[in-house]
Amino acid sequence: MAGKNKRKLEDLSVDEFLLSGFDHFAGDESGDEDDADFEEDRTEGQAESQENGKKKGKASEHKSQLSRLKDRDPEFYKFLQENDQTLLNFDDTDSSEDEEEQKYHKLPSELEDASSEEEDLDETVEKKSKKSADKTTKVTAKMIENWRTAIRKEPSAPLIRDITQAFKAAVATAKGASESDCRYEVTDSSVFNTLILFCIKDMHGALNKLLVLKAQPKDQNKLVLPSSSVRWQKNQLDIKMYLSGLVQLLSSLTQATVTAAVLRHVNQMVPYYLCLPKQGRQLLKQLIKQWSTGEETVRVLAFLALNKMCRHKQNVYLNPVLKQMYISYVQNCKFTSPNSLPIINFMQRTLAEMYSLDTQVSYQHGFIYIRQLAIHLRNAMNMKKKETYQSVYNWQFVHCLYLWCRVLSTIYPSDVLEPLIYPLCQVVTGCIKLVPISRYYPLRLHCVRALILLCSTTKTFVPVLPFLLEILQQEDFNKKPGRMSVKPINFAVVLKLSKTHLQEKAFKDGLIEQLYDLILEYLHTQANSVGFPELALPTIIELKAFLKKCKVANYCKQIRQLLEKVQENCSHITSRRQKAAFGVADTMAVVAWEKEVAEEGTPLTKYYSQWKKLREKEIQLEISGKERMEDLNLPEIKRRKIEEKIHQKIKDKKQFRDLFDSDSESDDDLVRKIKDADEVNEGLEDPSDMSGDDDDEDEDDASEGEGDSEGNDDEPSTSTRKAPKQVSSKDLKQLAEGDEDMVEDLELSDLD
Repeated sequence: MAGKNKRKLEDLSVDEFLLSGFDHFAGDESGDEDDADFEEDRTEGQAESQENGKKKGKASEHKSQLSRLKDRDPEFYKFLQENDQTLLNFDDTDSSEDEEEQKYHKLPSELEDASSEEEDLDETVEKKSKKSADKTTKVTAKMIENWRTAIRKEPSAPLIRDITQAFKAAVATAKGASESDCRYEVTDSSVFNTLILFCIKDMHGALNKLLVLKAQPKDQNKLVLPSSSVRWQKNQLDIKMYLSGLVQLLSSLTQATVTAAVLRHVNQMVPYYLCLPKQGRQLLKQLIKQWSTGEETVRVLAFLALNKMCRHKQNVYLNPVLKQMYISYVQNCKFTSPNSLPIINFMQRTLAEMYSLDTQVSYQHGFIYIRQLAIHLRNAMNMKKKETYQSVYNWQFVHCLYLWCRVLSTIYPSDVLEPLIYPLCQVVTGCIKLVPISRYYPLRLHCVRALILLCSTTKTFVPVLPFLLEILQQEDFNKKPGRMSVKPINFAVVLKLSKTHLQEKAFKDGLIEQLYDLILEYLHTQANSVGFPELALPTIIELKAFLKKCKVANYCKQIRQLLEKVQENCSHITSRRQKAAFGVADTMAVVAWEKEVAEEGTPLTKYYSQWKKLREKEIQLEISGKERMEDLNLPEIKRRKIEEKIHQKIKDKKQFRDLFDSDSESDDDLVRKIKDADEVNEGLEDPSDMSGDDDDEDEDDASEGEGDSEGNDDEPSTSTRKAPKQVSSKDLKQLAEGDEDMVEDLELSDLD
């Protein structure tokens, strides 16, 4: 009908449509409206049912399913009513609304005080700490002995856990901290030493036995990692705890012997550290510290562990380890002394060995650090200030130059690192030319030594001799030294000389000795070369000119000896060249000829080998700080103490006073003293002695009177003094004659 009505309506014209009424089409519209209302009611009902379904939750859905079960399977529903009534008659109020409400937090009606919560937390922490204190057991020597016997028989996971817990407690006591989580406690020092010794000796073997690991292969490049074991995951936590404890123990130890023992154990445990990245990084950090600051044995053991870890995991560890080692090297070579110089040399050689593990990484580091040195030098050349000069002329800069010369000479031949040779030589020569004065001669000699090391191994020609011959031209060796010094200057540990050093005789003596060594060492590296005569010609001319100028016999003797050896080597090479049947352009033939000459040996190389042995002994004495005083045979000066000086002064004053007091004595007393001293008074007869006793008494009294009159002219005579007797003229004459006789007695005594 609707379709028909629509067709009729479409067929109608406008006039027919207006003439017809609207009643016939109103029913259809109302029907459509009813259908729309019905659709709206249906969608609203579905929405309400969905909302109600959401509200009912899972419990109501389950109940509706059970009710439908009554219609679908009445027998099973009846069975449930008889056997499980609770399943059918459960309360559907515990719907998912409660579950959803529990998911969201509701604010409480009243807020609690924070102080009360903190007090509760403190109380709980105190209770836990008390419980842990009650639970901790002290480690005894008997427990350690039981662990040792048990672990040697058959190690087990619980036993390893107990030992690691005790080791953790021991490390905590060594660090001065208390571990609250630890079950054990170590308080006695003897127990601590026993436990550490037990772990160092037996723990490595016990862990290998527990994990059933194969023996390590003889090839050092291969390692059996513990992570390959089936039991690794089960015991990983205990092993982690033990390895972390070892690193903490290393950081807290101070005695070198104990540190060396722990490092030997760490070297055994390197495969375990390779399986645990975090513990491995902690160990590497501690090993670098021990390598740069420890004692000799400690440094060697730390380097062995570092090298072992970096060889087996180059991609992970080598780059950061090399960077950190270089920084530690620069930090620890700031000052150089006879004691620290061997340590710096050890760090140079070991670091060069580490760089030889991977040439690609070494090139990156070398490029960056050599460029850094070149930037410092460029700033000093451009700015020309004292601060910029000091940034170049210091021990750190010189030792870095020497390090890279050693690295390039150690790794040679290497196509990767060969491009760094030229810029490094430029930096070293620029450092020499920066301040070319006599005060910096020691620094120049250090740079020349580094260049000789570089060119001797890399087969690179570097013009070194002009820097040495320039010193012979500039310095006046005939000038008398302003000061005499007994102690020689150790050029190995000096960069800059003071003004007083330049005036000393030891400066010129040491300078001639250093020039002799370096010229000989450099010419020895070129002794087998075809062009040695042409290379040595400027040196021969300069040495002859020096011998004409110099008037000091000791200096001329050394330089003349060097000149003779150089000329002898030149004549030897010239005679060998005359017999050669190839041209200079034939490089292969030249190389073969030089190799043949080197195998036969030259006069200069033979002399150098003998001189080197003697020179090394002298250098060892200088490095060890021993002064060569035994050859000087100087007299010892014994200085008296202050008390002895005072006593001697008092004695001298007394003798001086007695000397003047003796003038007041009579001639008779002087003669008597002389006769008694010479013991010749037995055979002599004194005429004055022939007189009577009265005369002697009179003479004594007279002499006493004379002495009193001479000594006390101004003093009046006291009443206690006896009055002198009156002497007659006759007695006076006899006294006068007696004086003459006394003079004769003196002559007789002298003749006798």
